[in-house]
Amino acid sequence: MGVTYVEGLVSGPTGRQATVRFLVDSGAKYSLLGNRDWQAIGLQPKRTMTFTLADGTTVDREVSECLISLPEGEAHTPVILGEPGDEPLLGVVTLEILGVVLNPFNRTLQPMRMALA
Repeated sequence: MGVTYVEGLVSGPTGRQATVRFLVDSGAKYSLLGNRDWQAIGLQPKRTMTFTLADGTTVDREVSECLISLPEGEAHTPVILGEPGDEPLLGVVTLEILGVVLNPFNRTLQPMRMALA
């Protein structure tokens, strides 16, 4: 399995922006912004959620929302507010909101097949 990164622009409620290099993680539900990035764009926690890590342990993290712009489009999406040392992730909720999927063969984002039923 390969590793895929995409560059995106994130915007906060005050209009401040930051360019972020995201690891595309189709196994993660929510996207995660690094500590410096979410603070730079002025995000504030909206709620706390409990997440299960790959090793089965659970952590409580603050969640907010921001505008993420990728070459494939832009959308408002929930984001986990990362702590120092956390790396930015692009999760499946954001991918679905944008209408894209990760193609595991060529490691690119492609339009999702949409059903209206």
